[in-house]
Amino acid sequence: MQTKEELLKEIEALLAYKPEEKFEINPSYLEYLEISDLESIRNGLIAKIGKLSEEDIEWLQQFKKP
Repeated sequence: MQTKEELLKEIEALLAYKPEEKFEINPSYLEYLEISDLESIRNGLIAKIGKLSEEDIEWLQQFKKP
């Protein structure tokens, strides 16, 4: 099971899917979000990957668990 902090980092990476972009979410939101909320957000973002270019998909693959 992932921690809230790990899920937050994954979400940030998915939101800033281009390497030259930086995207940070205020960590204080972790106080209000449950693991299930963060997993839902992450899964929703992953579901949208199909709309990305091949280059973007290749970059995102580094975050995929084996």
